Amino acid sequence: MDISLSQCFIAVDDHDKALAFYRDVLGLEVRNDVGFENMRWVTVASPSQDVEIVLEPPLADPNASDSDRQAVAELMAKGMLRGVIFRTDDCDATFERIRAAGAEVLQEPMDQPYGVRDCAFRDPAGNMLRFNQPRERK
Repeated sequence: MDISLSQCFIAVDDHDKALAFYRDVLGLEVRNDVGFENMRWVTVASPSQDVEIVLEPPLADPNASDSDRQAVAELMAKGMLRGVIFRTDDCDATFERIRAAGAEVLQEPMDQPYGVRDCAFRDPAGNMLRFNQPRERK
């Protein structure tokens, strides 16, 4: 039996801003853009990979209570909902490209004790994104 990751989800509060970041800054391709009942799901992915990121509404449940919607909005505003880690072959160049596009920097490139060089940003919705480059073993 073979199990592999197909999709992961990131909550965004403005799909157009998210697309400008994930597509135009990160270079991911749009694979799907679906609207349903006043909600929207946009699927993006690296052209070289099958794993997709679904940019979803913050609370994609039409039956959610007002208090649940408020709680999710507050968590999103703090940047505490989701995050992903991307792999890159050049952490420093990736950092410079994303910073030049105006993304909020959380961490400049640095060597981590667990074997990667990485940096971190917030996307337009406040989600933390890390970009890591495995260091060569000595």
